[in-house]
Amino acid sequence: MYDPDAAQIAPFCASDAVLSWYDRHRRDLPWRAKPLEPADPYAVWLSEIMLQQTTVAAVKPYFSAFLARWPSVHDLAASPIEEVMREWAGLGYYSRARNLHACAKMIAGAFEGRFPQSEAELRRLPGIGPYTAAAIAAIAFGRRAVVVDGNVERVVARLFAIEAPLPSVRPLIRAKADVLTPHERPGDFAQGMMDLGATICTPRSPACAICPLSDFCEGRRSGDPARFPVKAPKAVRPRRRGAAFYICREDGAVMLRTRPNKGLLGGMSEVPGSVWDADFDPAAALGQAPMRVPFKRLDVTIEHVFTHFSLTLEVFAAAAPLAQEAPAGCRWVAPADLSREALPGVMRKVLEAVGRGGDLKPNGEQARQAKPRAPRAIASMADAG
Repeated sequence: MYDPDAAQIAPFCASDAVLSWYDRHRRDLPWRAKPLEPADPYAVWLSEIMLQQTTVAAVKPYFSAFLARWPSVHDLAASPIEEVMREWAGLGYYSRARNLHACAKMIAGAFEGRFPQSEAELRRLPGIGPYTAAAIAAIAFGRRAVVVDGNVERVVARLFAIEAPLPSVRPLIRAKADVLTPHERPGDFAQGMMDLGATICTPRSPACAICPLSDFCEGRRSGDPARFPVKAPKAVRPRRRGAAFYICREDGAVMLRTRPNKGLLGGMSEVPGSVWDADFDPAAALGQAPMRVPFKRLDVTIEHVFTHFSLTLEVFAAAAPLAQEAPAGCRWVAPADLSREALPGVMRKVLEAVGRGGDLKPNGEQARQAKPRAPRAIASMADAG
């Protein structure tokens, strides 16, 4: 176990080892300042919001697209929220996008385009919690702040061989990280710890032989560093079920609607659907359809995992004549415009499933063959949310 007698020396040595390693092996990330260059607070803030519960690989293209479209916080603040939601579509956790826009408006207005530098001030802004405030303060402004994401959590838990399980042990992990965090170059230290966890101290196969902290690591000495951090048994994620009603007009337009601004997937576009609940009855699903047209139940189901529950959707498809008006709360969207809709990942899965579901013909004298298929631009997009 960790030797308390060495506690007065090891933290400083460990911090120096991390910084020395980071100077040689730092990852080249689009939001990260080059060596000796000052960090851009806007880029740091934007990346940290996007990286919340999301991988670096998933964030990179979104970050580049946002920065190209909105090069400054003023540009982002001036954009309609609908445009921000469209650019965010597929990244998941959509409340982040709403908070991002609200925060940009506050920075551009009340703060005249300048980000506050202290953790306390940053935490007063929409979408910025303790971790994000610490990361921005340290990385963007060089303030000493204790930055603990999932990667840092793993490194610290192994370094001190912490036996208590997550999540209850997080305050102890943060306290240990506080001991390690230096007053000089705290931002580089935070990023070094993140890089170390992402590339060396990985979840399943830590590369202890090349780790700069191997001489200090009690997890390595235990012979089984991969068992840290210890995790409590996962709770069973509840399952909900529901139906999605895909309706395609003769001209290929698809019926969509916008979800309420508050709540899950707030403000996003969706294929109309039923309520999602544990007692869903497929036989009664059509009673919740937005209009009465002959539906075909497709031989596919959509599986999607949210943070707090898993979802299974039955898909019902129908074709409508050209003169059919959209019911209240719904709208027809032309195929060429679908790619500009703020469609979350679960709805992209619905469109992709319909694209595999076959042809339908609308009823009525004006009927001609219609193919309610998802446009290639949507159906081929990888789901990320």
